[in-house]
Amino acid sequence: MAKDSVNNAEVLECYLEDEEVQEVLKAGTDLREYSRQIERQLKDVENKSIQNYIKESQNIVSLHNQINACDKILERMESMLLSFQSDLGSISNEIVYLQKKSIIMSQQLHNRQAVRGQLSQFIDDMAVPEALIKGILDKPVTDKDFLNQLSVLNHKISFVKEQGFKEVKSCQDVKDILEKLKIKAVTKIRAYLLEQISKFRKPMANYQIPQRGILKYKFFFEFALTNERAVAQEICGSYVDTMGKIYYSYFKYYSSLLSKLMYETQASKDDLMGIEETGRGGLFSKASLRQKNTVFTIGNRGDVLTSLLEAPIIVPHAEQKTEKRYPYEALFRCEQYALVDNACREFHFISEFFIVKGNAAFDLFSQIMGKTLALLIKNVENYTGTCYDTISLFLCAQLVLRYRLLCHKHAVPALDAYWDELLEILWPRFEYVFRLNIHSIKECDPTKFNKETKPHYIARRYAEFSGALVSLSESYPNELVSRLLAQLLEEVECFIFRMAAIFSNRQQQLVFHINNYDMILSTLLERTRDNCREAERMKQLLATYSSEYAEEVLSPSFGGIIQFVKEYETLADKQDELRKLESKALVLVDSFLSSWKAGIESVNKEIVGCFPNLVTGSSLVQLALATLLQYYDRFTKILSPAAKAKAVNIHQIKVEIKKYKNSFS
Repeated sequence: MAKDSVNNAEVLECYLEDEEVQEVLKAGTDLREYSRQIERQLKDVENKSIQNYIKESQNIVSLHNQINACDKILERMESMLLSFQSDLGSISNEIVYLQKKSIIMSQQLHNRQAVRGQLSQFIDDMAVPEALIKGILDKPVTDKDFLNQLSVLNHKISFVKEQGFKEVKSCQDVKDILEKLKIKAVTKIRAYLLEQISKFRKPMANYQIPQRGILKYKFFFEFALTNERAVAQEICGSYVDTMGKIYYSYFKYYSSLLSKLMYETQASKDDLMGIEETGRGGLFSKASLRQKNTVFTIGNRGDVLTSLLEAPIIVPHAEQKTEKRYPYEALFRCEQYALVDNACREFHFISEFFIVKGNAAFDLFSQIMGKTLALLIKNVENYTGTCYDTISLFLCAQLVLRYRLLCHKHAVPALDAYWDELLEILWPRFEYVFRLNIHSIKECDPTKFNKETKPHYIARRYAEFSGALVSLSESYPNELVSRLLAQLLEEVECFIFRMAAIFSNRQQQLVFHINNYDMILSTLLERTRDNCREAERMKQLLATYSSEYAEEVLSPSFGGIIQFVKEYETLADKQDELRKLESKALVLVDSFLSSWKAGIESVNKEIVGCFPNLVTGSSLVQLALATLLQYYDRFTKILSPAAKAKAVNIHQIKVEIKKYKNSFS
C-alpha cells in the first residue's frame, strides 16, 4: 500500500512538471472533467488506429511473408559461410604444411649445391687435364702457356700435398703423374735459368739485359724453391758465384783505370799549412801547381758534393786520350757512385727474384758483393795511408755520408756496414793530417819570414782552408770537424800574434793584424755564413785592432788632445789637478787650430799608404776620423769658456771629414 502511494506521488509529480498541466492548473479548470476529456480523445485516437490497421492488413501480411523469406535466405547463407569457414581452415593447414615442406626442400637443395660445388672444385683441383700435361712436356719455358700451366701444376701439387695429410685416397691416383710433371718442369726451369746466368759471363756482355730478362720469369725460381729446394739452391749458388766474379772483375779493372787518371803529384808530409813556401820542391813547386790547386784551396773541388754527386761516372778510355787528370775525390766519387748504382739494382733484383728480405737479403747481397766491397775498402786504405790532403779526405767522407743517404732513399740499407767501415778509415786519417797542420803552425818560427805587413800566406792558407771546411760542413755538421777547426783558429791567432811581435813599431804590428784578419774575414764571408764561429771571431779581432790602430794613427797629429781627454777623465774628482790642466788645454787649442786640417790629411795619407785595398783603407780612415770626432767632442766639453771660444767648431771638422768620406766611398 505504501508502495502504491509512492508511485502515485511520483506520477503526480510528473504531471505537475508538465507545462500543459501547469497551464490547466493556472486556468482553474476542473481536473476530473479535464481527465475525462483526455480519455475521450485517447479513445478516438485508438479507434482511428484500428481502422488504419484494418486498411493496411494486406500490406502487413505481405511484409510478414517477405520477412520470413529473408530469414530463410539468411539461414542458407549462414550455412554456406560456415561451410566456407570449415574449408578455409582446412586450406590454411595445408598451406602451413606446404610452407614447412618448402623450407625443408630448399635447405636440402642448398646443402646439395654446396656439396656439389665443393666436390666439383675438389675434382677440378685433383684432376690432371691433358692441357696441363702437354703444356709442361711440350711447350718451351719461355712460352706463355708453359708459365700458365706451371702455375696450375704448382697449385695442384700443393693441393694434393694438403689432402695427403688428410689421408684422402684419391690423392694416390694423381700423385705419380704430378711428381713426374714436377720433375720435368724443374728440369726445364733449371736448364733455362742456368743458361741465362751463363750469359752474364760472356766478355763485354751487359749483364743487366739478361738480368731483366729472367726477372720476367721469377715464378720459375719460386716454383723450384717450393717444390725442389736443392735445385733452387743450385740456381742461387750459380748466380751468386757468377755475379760475385763479374762485380769484382769490373770494379778491379775500373779502379785500376781510374788510378791512372789521378794527379801525378800528390800532397806529402811536407805540404802542411805551417811549412814555408820556400821549402824544397814539392806540392808548391811550379810543376805541382801546374797540375793542381794548393792543398788548402778548394776551388771547384766541392762540386763532387753538389752538381757532380749523381753525374755520369768518368769513362777512363775517353779521358786517357785527352790526358786529363783529376784529384782523388773525383775518382773516389766515380767509384762509389758506380757501386751505389750497381748495388741498389742488385739488391732489388735479388730481393724480388730470390724472394728474400731482411737478414736473408743482406746475407745474399753480402755473398755477391762481399769480395768487391773488400777490394774497394782496400783501395781506400792504400790511398789514405799516404794522403796528406785534408780537403780530399774531408770530401771523401762527405761523399760517403751523401751516398749512404742516397741508398736509403732507394730503400737499400745493405751497404750501411760498408759506409761505416769507410768512415772508420777516413775520419781518423783526416784528424791525423789535420793535427799535423795545426802542429806545423804551432812549431812555425816567425823569425824565418820577411818583415812584411801584408797578409801572411799561412793566414791566407787558413782562410781558404777553414772557409772550405766550414761551408762543406753546413749540410752535415760534425763534432770532430768543429773541434779541429776551433783548435786551428786558436793556433792561427797565436801565430799572427807571434808574427806581429817581430815588428818593433806598434803601428806596424797593428797594420799586420788588420791586414791578416781582414783578409781572413773577407775569404770566410765569400764561402760561409756571416754568423759562423770563425767569421764572428775575425770580426771581433778586426774591430779590436782597428780601434787601437785608429788611436795609434791619430797620435802623431792629435795625440795631445787624446792624452789630455784620458788624463782629465781620470782626474775627474781631483779639482786641484784639473786646474793645472787648464793652461795645457789652451796650448792644445792653439795647436789644433793651426794644424788640424794638415793632421787629417796626414792621417789619410798614412792609412792609404799602409792599406792599398781601397775598401779596407776607406773603412779605417772613417774609423780614425770618427774616433777623432769623439775625442774632440769630449775635449770641447771640458774646456773653459775662454778656451772654448777659441776652439774650432766641431761642425767645421765634420765638413772637412766628409771630403775624405766621399773620396773612398
